[in-house]
Amino acid sequence: MKFDRILLKLSGESLMGKKGFGIDPDVLDFFSDEIISVHSMGVQIGIVIGGGNIFRGLNAEGQGIDRVTGDNMGMLATLINSLALQNAIEKKGVYTRLMSAIQMHQIAEPYIRRRAIRHLEKNRVVIFGAGTGHPYFSTDTAATLRAVEINADVIIKGTRVDGIFDSDPEKNSKALKFESIGFRDILNQNLRVMDMTAISLCQENNLPLIVFNMDIPGNLKSLVSGEKIGTIVK
Repeated sequence: MKFDRILLKLSGESLMGKKGFGIDPDVLDFFSDEIISVHSMGVQIGIVIGGGNIFRGLNAEGQGIDRVTGDNMGMLATLINSLALQNAIEKKGVYTRLMSAIQMHQIAEPYIRRRAIRHLEKNRVVIFGAGTGHPYFSTDTAATLRAVEINADVIIKGTRVDGIFDSDPEKNSKALKFESIGFRDILNQNLRVMDMTAISLCQENNLPLIVFNMDIPGNLKSLVSGEKIGTIVK
């Protein structure tokens, strides 16, 4: 086994499936199966999921909503997705904990680093909601921050393509995939893998990042087992 503790980053948009908005129960069911398959191997799992299927703070200004308010709305959207994923995983018999960067005791524990690590050590899947709890920071940055804080071996970003390419493979059939790439190269080439804050945080803390296709059944388990899947950034 290659990794003992991972941080899995999922986009909110991935939960839409074939719908144009909201949450597709089939996607939830698939994601929960993939996560449980890795959990059953004894891997400790932290998860950060975005909220773009419900609301994107970056689009708020175009709707007449100021950036801070929009980002706060986006953080609440991540909690809706986190609750949905928590429910899907727990229905299949795996204990989880939802920890929120914004205090809302009735539905989630407040995020406390030591408590999060203790949950992981007790083999609970820990879902981190509400981003960093502050506006102007993306869920990519939140995922990287949490990965550093819980001493994760790697941050794994699930996408709908097979890794990092020199251009958008969904628009350019001749796009070239990188098997591995450096953080500095991502910044220099302005590859839109994660935002610059998240990439810089990974680089400063020597935290490897793997980008892979989450939509392929068994891909996550194979990756965590040590197979060469996706693109590694280090």
